[in-house]
Amino acid sequence: MEPRGLYIGGKWRESQAGGLLESLSPVDGQVLGQFQKGSRRDLDLALEAALGALAGWRGTPAPRRGEILLRAGALLKGRKEELASTISLEVGKVLAEARGEVQEAIDFLEYVAGEGRRLLGQTTPSELPGKICMTVRQPVGIVGCITPWNFPVAVPVWKLGAALIAGNCVVFKPASLTPLCAVRLVEVLEEAGIPPGVLNMVVGGAQEVGQALVEHPAVRVISFTGGLAAGKEVYWRGACGLKRVGLELGGKNPMIVLEDADLDLAVDGVLFGAFGTSGQRCTSTSRLILQAGIHEPMLGMLLERIQGLKLGHPLDDSVQMGPVSGPDQEKKILGYISLAHEEGARLLCGGAKALEAPLDRGHFIYPTVFEAAPHMRIAREEIFGPVLSVIRVKDYQEAIEVANQVDYGLSSSIYTRDINLAFRAIQELETGITYVNAPTIGAEVHLPFGGVKHSGNGTREAGPTAIEEFTELKTVFLDYSGRLQKAQMRQENY
Repeated sequence: MEPRGLYIGGKWRESQAGGLLESLSPVDGQVLGQFQKGSRRDLDLALEAALGALAGWRGTPAPRRGEILLRAGALLKGRKEELASTISLEVGKVLAEARGEVQEAIDFLEYVAGEGRRLLGQTTPSELPGKICMTVRQPVGIVGCITPWNFPVAVPVWKLGAALIAGNCVVFKPASLTPLCAVRLVEVLEEAGIPPGVLNMVVGGAQEVGQALVEHPAVRVISFTGGLAAGKEVYWRGACGLKRVGLELGGKNPMIVLEDADLDLAVDGVLFGAFGTSGQRCTSTSRLILQAGIHEPMLGMLLERIQGLKLGHPLDDSVQMGPVSGPDQEKKILGYISLAHEEGARLLCGGAKALEAPLDRGHFIYPTVFEAAPHMRIAREEIFGPVLSVIRVKDYQEAIEVANQVDYGLSSSIYTRDINLAFRAIQELETGITYVNAPTIGAEVHLPFGGVKHSGNGTREAGPTAIEEFTELKTVFLDYSGRLQKAQMRQENY
């Protein structure tokens, strides 16, 4: 493909700085394409285009905006296999999961297109006669969307779809690891009929593009998904400009299995939750908290099943786990494995990079399980890889205490047949998402997604709350009484 990467004002453009970056597959190092690498000047041009298109887009009736997003969803349906293969090659995600990611994007576009006929405000009675009170939703203006590499289609669609249906113009900075997926997504939105300047994309680094986007005075909202350290940086830089900043950050997600649980079901759940996407989801199951009575049998069942997991090329439908995203992520994960040994955690399986051919050509790490104590760093910090910490507890109360001990609070799950304990866990687990008898992954697009504590700053993506991040509420008072009325002074004689 010809070098792409900068989509500005409805056109694919060359970088003002003249730089290119390559996308390398984590599977085998294959070069998937070269992409224009944006500069601060390119970002300025993208923002100029967005500002120029804003009046026309916000003036477009919201149902018409929805029709464009619905067409984009239909186009994705027709390209599902092609785009899934691209995700598998660029991220390393197995094909079944890549297909699921594309389906998630389709589902959300269909869902959020319907918001074009809602965008609900509310009406309330006035305390005065001959007067109506209501609220309406309006776009905030220019939105900056910064997205991660692990869901290079679904997460951008969550942000772009909600921002666009609300009438905003967007500058989109995708992850530098996955520019090919970003280009393919923008091509779909372009073909669906997004007007020039409404959606702009600048591929580039965190400093020259990301930081400049966050700090630019024309941008009123920043929507960021990524790691904690980067999220803190985005948050304070945005705050300096009094911008609204939405953060979706990491997780250290616990799965609690109590003695009355269906162990076969729980093993299925932890295998998918911990090792799906090679553990590279913010909602991945990274802590398995086992009640003492089922600790040994559950571990035995789990380790036996892990031995049967097939690593390999993600385009092979028989493969259950692909590589991690690249050399940096591989180094980080292996560093945590070394740290676990230093801390005294007991290795139960895995714990190494795959060195046999053909896996040695890529960034494959065996599914790894440690028995750990709650205070250990591997049981407290986000690793973002196929590393599971198993923690033994005596009862339900200790399980909840251990689950809540970490700084993160994104997703959690509990396996139990006791409905009373299930409902207690829903109340007591300090997370934005809780699953009962299901793993910590598996969000659905019509429900809010987000976390508490260090997992986010209160915003929720997807679901009916998706547009809140990208709209302003305006309060409207309509007085048709024909005379001056004074609220809070209605009993005075005037």
